[in-house]
Formats: sequence, C-alpha cells, structure tokens
Amino acid sequence: MPIIESNGDSQMMKRRARWKLSLLALAFLIPAAVVVAYSPEDTTEVNHRRITVYDGGGIARLAEQYLGVPYRPGGYSPSGFDCSGLTSYVYKEAGYSIPRSASSQYTALRPVRVPEVGDLVFFRIDGKSISHVGIYVGNYRFIHAPSSGKNVSLADLRLKYWKNTYAGARTIFQPGDDSLYN
Repeated sequence: MPIIESNGDSQMMKRRARWKLSLLALAFLIPAAVVVAYSPEDTTEVNHRRITVYDGGGIARLAEQYLGVPYRPGGYSPSGFDCSGLTSYVYKEAGYSIPRSASSQYTALRPVRVPEVGDLVFFRIDGKSISHVGIYVGNYRFIHAPSSGKNVSLADLRLKYWKNTYAGARTIFQPGDDSLYN
C-alpha cells in the first residue's frame, strides 16, 4: 500500500532539503585558508590554520585603513609600522600568519610572475638583499611604510626608483585561489 504524504509533510521535506543544500553551499563556497610558513632563521616549520574569508581585495582594503600611520622602525601596530610590520600586521588581521621580516616573507611565500591585488611586492633597496616590502593594491600601486619621517602611503611600481629595485612578488594564496571572488 503506497504512503500518501500530506501537503504539510511535503513542504517540510522541501524546507529540510533547501536547508541541507544551503549548508553544503556554504561549506564549499567559503574558502578555508591553510598557510604553512617556513622561517629560515629558526629552521622550524610553523603550521598555522585559520579559517578566513579575506581574499586579495580584502587584504588591500585592510591595508588602506593604515594609510597615514607614521613609520616607526620595528613598528608592528597602528601606532607605527615599518614595512614588514605593516605587511605582517595586515595579513594577521586578515587571518594569515606570515614571517615578520621582509626577507623571511620573500622566502616563505610562493613566487608569482605578476602580482594580484593583496600579494606582496619586494625590493632590494641596497641592490643585494630583500630589504623592503609592500602590499599590491592594483594599477601598479602598492601600500608600504616607506622610511623614517614618512607615513604609510601609496607608491607606483612604474616609478624609476621602484622599477630599479623591484625583486619580485609573492603570494599567500595557493594556485587556483585567484578566482575565489572574481
């Protein structure tokens, strides 16, 4: 004998199905970032796992909040930043853990040929070692903490000084993550 569902039972089953489908969609659409950073200074692998919904654009927007903050040697807070203090602080706010120094960030992150918004851009100011870093925000511009007496500001990669000292770009994102929110 077939079971006949009442209209109320059918509606409840449809609601449950939609609810389960919504949960599945959330599980697959909101990315979880898993970052493994290696610091050559202490030769220990540090595993940091944190769920985040910040993509490159979110990182750039976080960095923009600190425009105008004064440069402070060794600074790692909104009261004052040095270049790598700014990048590591912004990334930490976005849910990612990266090394503290510019050279360690350069070594730990994945190289990319062309930077995307939210990637880090690195420079060899003295011509030899990585000594400066900024957050790429698009249109050849990056946010950085320049030097003593100056504030966190925008700079343009096309300017001769930055072109001549440019060392490359690195990303926190894994291959394939570039289309998460595009």
